[in-house]
This record gives sequence, structure tokens and C-alpha cells, in this order.
Amino acid sequence: MKFKLLLAFSFWMLLVAVSCNKDDITFDAPSQELRFSRDTVFCDTVYHQVRSETYVVKVYNNEDKDVLIPRVNLEKGAASLYRINVDGKPGYDFKDVPLRKKDSLYIYVEIAPQATGPEAIAEDRVLFSGPTGQQHVTLFSVVQDAEFFIQTPTNPNIISTSTTWTNNKAKIIYGDLSLAPNVTLDIDPGTKVYFHKNSGMKVSSNAVLNINGTKDNQVILRGDRNDPYYDTISKNWNSIRMEANSILNMNHARLFGGTRGLEMKQTNASITNSFIHTFFEYGIYAVNSKVTASNLVMNNCGLSCIGIFKGGNHNYTHATIANYSKSMGTFDRNGIFATNEWKNDAGQTEQGALQQLNIRNSIVYSDRDNSVQFEPTPGQQFEYLIQNCLIKYSGPSEAGFTFDNNVNIVQTIRNTDPQFVNYFMAKMNLRVKTTSPAIGKGNVSVAGTVPFDIVNVSRTTNPTLGAYQ
Repeated sequence: MKFKLLLAFSFWMLLVAVSCNKDDITFDAPSQELRFSRDTVFCDTVYHQVRSETYVVKVYNNEDKDVLIPRVNLEKGAASLYRINVDGKPGYDFKDVPLRKKDSLYIYVEIAPQATGPEAIAEDRVLFSGPTGQQHVTLFSVVQDAEFFIQTPTNPNIISTSTTWTNNKAKIIYGDLSLAPNVTLDIDPGTKVYFHKNSGMKVSSNAVLNINGTKDNQVILRGDRNDPYYDTISKNWNSIRMEANSILNMNHARLFGGTRGLEMKQTNASITNSFIHTFFEYGIYAVNSKVTASNLVMNNCGLSCIGIFKGGNHNYTHATIANYSKSMGTFDRNGIFATNEWKNDAGQTEQGALQQLNIRNSIVYSDRDNSVQFEPTPGQQFEYLIQNCLIKYSGPSEAGFTFDNNVNIVQTIRNTDPQFVNYFMAKMNLRVKTTSPAIGKGNVSVAGTVPFDIVNVSRTTNPTLGAYQ
């Protein structure tokens, strides 16, 4: 019995000894400045009462000792529009934050603001106080007031009376927003329309969509993720779907970032002074439609910037239709694709006459071998004219038409670099350089029908091909 008691006592003494030999962690005041993974957090543009995504700042301790940061806090305190999470704890003011030597801690930042007007700047700072002084990380975001259109099982999300959208609030669309038959939607200059993932707009039969931007106040239609990364990728939303006999009038608009841009079926569309770019399939997808476009700029579409199906009637004047992409390198990436055929929703092939396709005083170019592709159906009408243009052409087998001695190809340059200032999406500038072969090659009479370019510069003399003089 005494032996068992002695053994038990020895065991507990050993356990106490081991426990006492553990290293005690002591934290000192910092003697050097902290280091941060970034000095400014630019948050995505956010909307009234909608929480942003979470952003991360890493704080590094470069010292050879464990430190205790006396205080980490938001400068505006509880009144701040931002909230932070420091090493797993949410709040806005933290005292004695430990940070091990040569280690880092995470600070998570988000904003869920109350909007005070159509658009405002939300700024704050995360302050780090200590013996070495005060350091900070700036938090910056644009806040917009917003009106929401949300499709649910009990709300079909239909505009049933003629309506005007003003620019006092951004329009945020969740699901499909439908414009009822015979209804008109006018969108005023400067209005911003944002589509959530897998969302879009349907314009019903005999409805009218008027997108009324100006040079200084474009109408923006895009996905609802505003951080710069999403400016250059597609499939953030679906499309604007124009049903049979609907009407589109679009001026000074910028439409980008979806699967298809304008998806038209027997639509009458007028498009001027607009940018359509960065779509997974087509920027313009037109089935047996009539499209008249001038001063149009397009780029970065997976299958084709313009897809013409089941014929129709098309006129593109002083258009810059480029198709360059780093993210969709394996796709066809035509500038213009046209065919008499179209597969309907049942998988059946329908045909229609291409009554007219005029491409005049334009640039249609790509980093692919061919920028214009025709697939006419024998026996069907397929009328086209490419006049005073600069195009990429790889030969009749791929393009679907001959270039030399073709009466439908007039004063057109092939396979000569148009020399865009910058065709990559992050800094897209499809003006041409002063040494471009497109300068002065436009037909003066054609230019007279569109006397001012997309930024309102006169082109009545010595017209340059494309949307920019």
C-alpha cells in the first residue's frame, strides 16, 4: 500500500515539474514599426445596406521578440461604415493585440454602408498605436444608393407600365427583370445598371428599351461586382434578351461582362456611340434582326463580337470591332460572323435571307488569323458589302468569301496592323496611333452620314477608319 502511494505521489510530482518547465510566453512593447501587406484597401463599390466582400490585410512582426500591440482600432470608431476582424475577433477597437516574433496576424475588412446620396466616398483608417508612434492602413470605397429588382417565386419581377430610370440610384437586378409587352423603359444619362450572377433582362414583344446616355454621362450596364478584376472577365451575368418585334435604341452606353450582350430575335436595333465588350459568347447576337450601328466599339468576346444568324438587315458604319483576349485564347474570337441558319430552342435549323450586311469605314481585326467569317447557305440570299475597311483575312476557306476581284470588297485593306493604342482589356484604348494605316482611308461620303466620331470629333475631312477620328 505504501508503495502504491509513493508511486502515485511521484507521478504527480513529475507532472507538476513538466508543467513548470513549459516556456512562459512574454510579450514586449514593439521597438520597430509593423509591416503591412498593403497600405490601402480599395473595396469594391458597394450599395446601400449590401455587405461587401471581405478583404484581408496581413500585419507582420519583423522583430526577434513577441510583441503586444497596445491598440488597433478604426479611426471613426463605432460610427465607421467599416467593420474589422482582428485575428478572429470582430469589432472596431482592440487593446493589447499579441503578435509572435517573425509572425503575422490577419485583419479582415468589410463594409455594409448606409448610403447618403447617389454616390459618395467612404473612407476610414485602421490605426495601430504603440511606442514607435502611430501607423495606419487606409480603407476606401465608393458607396451608391440603389434600387433593387429581385425575382422570387412570389415576385416575377416585371415592369408592367412605361417607366423612366433616373441616375439618382443604381439599379441592382437579381434574377430576370422583364419588360412587359408594349411597355417602354427609358434609362436616363448616367444611370448604372448592375446584374447579379445568373441575372439578366428580358424585353418582351413590342416593348421598347431606350438607353439614353450622353458623351459625358454614359449609361453603364454590367455585373454587380465592381472591383477592377471583374472589369476584364466575362460571365458575371447573362444577357439583355430582346424578344420578337421589340425595339432597342442605345446611345452612349457601355455594356460588358456577361455571357451574351444584346441577344436579339427579330429586333429592330439602333446603336450609336457605344462600347460592347468582354462577353463569353457574343457581344451582339442577332437572329433575323435589323441592326443599324455607328461609332460602335467592341472587343474581347469568346465566339464573335457580332453574331448574325438567320440573315436579317445589318449596317455597321465607323465601327471599331476588335477581338483580342488573354483569358479566352482558345475561342474562335471572330469580329463578325454571319450565316443564313439558326438553331431554335427545339434544336431545329431555321433559315433566313441576309438581305443586307454593310460594313463601311470600319476596322474589324483580331489576334486570330481571321476576323470576318461568312457561312452562306446555297440558294439563300446573302448580300454583303465591305467598303473602306481594314480587316484580318486568312483566305476563302476560313473566311467564307474571296477577297481579290470581289465586287463586294471595295477599297479595303487586309492583314495590316491597325496599331491600336492599347487593345488589352485592363486599359482598353482602341484609338489608333498616328502611324496607323487606318488614318485617312475612310470614304468621305460615308463619313458624312456619321459626321462626328464617338467623342464628338469631326470626321468630315480625311476620315479615319473606325469609331475614332
